[in-house]
Amino acid sequence: MTPAVQSRRRLGLVLLWAELKESFVMAMGALTAHKLRSALTLLGVLIGVFSIIVVMTATRVLQNNIENELSQLGSQTFQVRKWPAVYFGGPEGFEKFWRRKNITLQQGKQVMERATLAQHVGLESYFWTGEASSRYDKTPPNATMIGGTPGSFPTRNWVVAEGRALTESDVESARSVCVLAANLAKTLFPFGSAVGDRVKLDGINYTVIGVLEAKGSSLGGEQDNFAVVPVTTGLNRYGRQWRSLSILVQAQDQVLYDDTMEQVRGILRTIRKVPPGDEDDFEIFSNDSLIAQFKGFTFTVRVGVAVISSIALLAAGIGIMNIMLVSVTERTREIGIRRAVGAKKRNIMTQFIMEAIVLCEVGGVIGVLLGIAGGNATAYFFEVPPVIPVDWVIFGLVICSIVGVIFGTYPAVKAANLDPIDSLRYE
Repeated sequence: MTPAVQSRRRLGLVLLWAELKESFVMAMGALTAHKLRSALTLLGVLIGVFSIIVVMTATRVLQNNIENELSQLGSQTFQVRKWPAVYFGGPEGFEKFWRRKNITLQQGKQVMERATLAQHVGLESYFWTGEASSRYDKTPPNATMIGGTPGSFPTRNWVVAEGRALTESDVESARSVCVLAANLAKTLFPFGSAVGDRVKLDGINYTVIGVLEAKGSSLGGEQDNFAVVPVTTGLNRYGRQWRSLSILVQAQDQVLYDDTMEQVRGILRTIRKVPPGDEDDFEIFSNDSLIAQFKGFTFTVRVGVAVISSIALLAAGIGIMNIMLVSVTERTREIGIRRAVGAKKRNIMTQFIMEAIVLCEVGGVIGVLLGIAGGNATAYFFEVPPVIPVDWVIFGLVICSIVGVIFGTYPAVKAANLDPIDSLRYE
């Protein structure tokens, strides 16, 4: 490339930048000159972008929390329950789950004996939520009592920080012992160790045999505010007839994960006498399946919001076109003067398209800021870290520019094609 060509190219870029800068300044001047009209026009863009960003931010908050903090189950662990972990259908679909037989303690024990590929198998049930107390302090009525077995600890990724976990003898003898989660132990025993002391759960005394390491919060719920008692102790005190247990299974490694799941499925189908060809009368899920279900549900929500927002942006674009046509009529004489002093058609087009883009982008930026603030209200409510969906912010602002170009082109073409002589005569 010759120096002369390079020089002309640099000059062209400088002139283009100067033209865009001048058009932007003129667009901002036109925006501030008609504040009320501009505000009403960009309101449609603001609403469209806000609705997209607020939903995407809220779902991203929940998704990040599920993926990074939920971790209900340990590594290579899945859970078997009578009920689905997440259900988005209506009451008519839920009747199918209600009619299923409960998973009993005896069935759980058979799975423990026959699941040869499993490394650990735990049995679990939630028995009670209320006020826990010790001789030092008491909690609000939000402490939870969970019935478990020794296998619940590795499958739930519970690590004992002090004392010991439950043993088979605790379960077989239905002893009145418990293992406290970290936050519950700290609340009830603020001045020393909880191990060896006693706590009262639902009016019944339990001896503390261990304390778990802290795990933090999940979806606004405190993971460290529970006590684990032998599952048999809970069943004896709260009844067995209407209670269905959960079976937690940890595979030996990731390679055997699917095989372990199929083995447990086969064992349960045999125990529960499910006819060949019929669907399972129980649910199997893991962390990955919970995340997949959440993504599938939020995908539908995101698509619905995108459609509604597109309608809002379409209406906003039509409003912008209308306002730009009014602006062309009002500024006919200005256009004639610019043409008379040497402005070309492309200069006039650039000016009016830039005004439409600026109008859209101002509404888009305000919508993005309000959307991020509104979406992160979910993070504040659930007490999880806030997020900024950068990809959706960029997408929203790009859509605003596209709307500005599409709906600003016709007014810009009309302005550029005005006859300079007639424009100068326009009153």
